Amino acid sequence: MSVVSGVLLAGLALPAVGGIGLTAKGTAEGFEDIPDDFKTPPLTQATQIFDAKGGLIAKVYERDRTVITADQMSPSMRQAQVDIEDARFYEHGAVDLKGVLRAISKNAESGTASQGASTLTQQYVKNVNVEKAGDDQAAVLEAQRKTLGRKIQELKVAIKLEEELPKDQILTNYLNITYYGNGAYGVEAASQRYFGKSNKDLTVAEAATLAGLVQNPSQYDPKLHPVAAQNRRNVVLDKMVENKHITAEQAKEAKAAPLGLNFKDPQNGCITAKAGMGFFCDYVRHVVKQDPVFGKNAADRKKFWDTGGLNIYTTLDPDKQAAAQNAVSSNVRVTDSVSAAATMVEPGTGKILAMAQTRPYGLAKDKNQTVVNLNVDAAMGGGNGFQPGSTFKPIVAAAALEAGLPPTQEYSAPNKLEYPTMKTCGGTWKNDSRPKAVVPNESSGEKGPYQLKMAMALSVNTYFVQMEQEIGLCEVKQMANKLGITTKASGKPLEEVPAMALGVEEMSPLTMANVYATFAAQGTHCAPIAITRITTVEGKDVPAPAGQCEKAFSEDTARALNTVLNGVTENGTGKDLGLDDGRQIAGKTGTSDKKRAAWFSGYTPQLATSVWLGGPDGGVEMRNIRINGEYHTEVFGADGPGPIWRDAMNGALRGTPKQRLPLADIPDPAPKPDPSSTPSGTGSPAGTPTDPQH
Repeated sequence: MSVVSGVLLAGLALPAVGGIGLTAKGTAEGFEDIPDDFKTPPLTQATQIFDAKGGLIAKVYERDRTVITADQMSPSMRQAQVDIEDARFYEHGAVDLKGVLRAISKNAESGTASQGASTLTQQYVKNVNVEKAGDDQAAVLEAQRKTLGRKIQELKVAIKLEEELPKDQILTNYLNITYYGNGAYGVEAASQRYFGKSNKDLTVAEAATLAGLVQNPSQYDPKLHPVAAQNRRNVVLDKMVENKHITAEQAKEAKAAPLGLNFKDPQNGCITAKAGMGFFCDYVRHVVKQDPVFGKNAADRKKFWDTGGLNIYTTLDPDKQAAAQNAVSSNVRVTDSVSAAATMVEPGTGKILAMAQTRPYGLAKDKNQTVVNLNVDAAMGGGNGFQPGSTFKPIVAAAALEAGLPPTQEYSAPNKLEYPTMKTCGGTWKNDSRPKAVVPNESSGEKGPYQLKMAMALSVNTYFVQMEQEIGLCEVKQMANKLGITTKASGKPLEEVPAMALGVEEMSPLTMANVYATFAAQGTHCAPIAITRITTVEGKDVPAPAGQCEKAFSEDTARALNTVLNGVTENGTGKDLGLDDGRQIAGKTGTSDKKRAAWFSGYTPQLATSVWLGGPDGGVEMRNIRINGEYHTEVFGADGPGPIWRDAMNGALRGTPKQRLPLADIPDPAPKPDPSSTPSGTGSPAGTPTDPQH
């Protein structure tokens, strides 16, 4: 009695309690409330992320598993697992009475609970409980506790399963859920991990090796403990002979074979993405975890991502990604104090075609790696953004043109100007500081009168402040909203202040690239999109975010903006940034307060690209600085990010048809501006209203 009591306490002899006559027809009251998800549990699987041409970007998973069907499994694998785990699996029900009695006898002889009596079905139930616990460690420990109550619960479920599922399906489910060590869950992942092949292609010896791992994946790890693994494999082969699944001759041949490992280290997450694609991969992860299409709340969306088993097809163009990555990497060194980021967006669709960054994706700070995606807003895995400087001025121009001002609008644009009183959406902004806040132009000789085209080419600060005064700050804010700018990159609200025209509110390259894509698309704004289609591993479609496009401003405004911004690249601060094939371009330079950030955002009808250059944390003043080995007295939009933009666009557009920008007929009231009168590429906001803004 004492021996039996000890076994009961160990949870080993419990099946014997109901072993006699405990069949599906004789289940205890309350079995009907067993959850249905034990029959087909939603197993966590690996998800694959693909680029626009079908190339694999990365494989991500909480658990590396690929669920396969019975006919995709090696028959030897199925036989080996049954022979070593539960040889009488096809003969007994949920409970193996003979096994229980044998375990009691062996444990009584040894004086320990050294031998268990759980059937394969019971083991499967336990694995399902662990799987359902997910990353909740308390729930995992509870699922693994060897208590009488836990054993009773597992037994009830096992009996119900054997009533509702055929043995072959239970075995298939078991082989898909079981852990085989080294991060491999299920036989397919295990086959790929240890032998670099599909499970259906395993030899008898390889199948026996995997089957032997289940009892103790660490002890029999064939990579760390090859001798132990080989001995365990041979035990499995002997069991297969004993159960007449292979002949003695086959076993002899299999035992003589080496382990034959072709071990593949676990490759998980965006850190394993193809060169330069890690940040885009991480952006996709944030999209899935934040878009309501993937779940009504954050917990549901996390579960959707963690469960995996998806093929995610994205917008990333591998050729344009390579062009962008080559451009940032060849112009800025990983070891430089500054970094560069570039985002490409397709006008008219919002598709993100490239997302490149100087510093590689990773956790090794000693190698200048980072997981902060400087291309995007904080909510999507980025930082707090950077002041875009004068690349924001075209937004003011768009608001003014939509408000009815002509493209020939002229202002006095003095060399310096006290910020005037301006209307806001909810009242009035007044220059109440003492002394009054003043906005200067970049050079002492820069004063009006100017019309829009020349003011944009020279990036005249006071002109755009006067334009803001006439239309009101609310018009500027509302136009920014239409262009997708509803907050700063940090998530904080936009502020209605006169300096917003000069780009003092932090933005990300993706935001600015999408703004300029709207200019290129004749005023049609499309929300950025990274995912085009999602399917399950079985090929079933999963709902994905739909593209959202709407008109932000008229085509007349778009043609005027094209003309004005084309003037910047022909005769203004960006005149040295023409592309190799001479195709028509439009864009704007920008430089922030104290040269902490420099930008160039520009486009052709097919492609918009925004490039930022600066300190990753925003604290590097780009004066008397070396970048890529070249000394700069100070960095402007045209001579810092400008060449990166040009290189990226040259590579991305090579071989594509030339398209002309729809332009407006805007007469020039004066001779073409001479950019030599102002620093090349000036255009940036200041942190305070009194600093030069170009």
